[in-house]
Amino acid sequence: MSSPSKRREMDLMKLMMSDYKVEMINDGMQEFYVQFHGPNGSPYHGGVWKVRVELPDAYPYKSPSIGFVNKIYHPNVDEMSGSVCLDVINQTWSPMFDLVNVFEVFLPQLLLYPNPSDPLNGEAAALMMRDRSAYEIRVKEYCEKYAKPEDIGEVTEEKSSDEEMSEDESDSSDEQVVGKADP
Repeated sequence: MSSPSKRREMDLMKLMMSDYKVEMINDGMQEFYVQFHGPNGSPYHGGVWKVRVELPDAYPYKSPSIGFVNKIYHPNVDEMSGSVCLDVINQTWSPMFDLVNVFEVFLPQLLLYPNPSDPLNGEAAALMMRDRSAYEIRVKEYCEKYAKPEDIGEVTEEKSSDEEMSEDESDSSDEQVVGKADP
């Protein structure tokens, strides 16, 4: 079997070649951010999170550490630190899994099927057990407030290019006047 560093490199490349945006934190291949979208059919749908991934030296024999950078309301995610309950990943982790599994299986399953009996966020767990619809409303509020593309630095780049385009378009004052008079 290949060495852990080769495996880490292979898994990271596989993740980068998938549909996930990956941003390296430093020159090494052990820490990086991944853009993660809430799964369909969940109250998290439409939310976008920046997820910090840290690969231990013993990866893939030891599971990665996963944490949400922007806030998420979930019983198994610490609201302040964004840490995901390690038991969720550790209980099922095997060297057979790779980083793509984390984002295509583990995290979507975590968001679709929270475990309120082993919470990192006691308030979310209590609300979920007491009133599921109120819990889902709170999840959606958090998505609206903290999990939009601009919350992970995505739209700011697009806005600047849009502003540049609108500045270019406004160079001709004749076109601008015609555009305003049309409606």
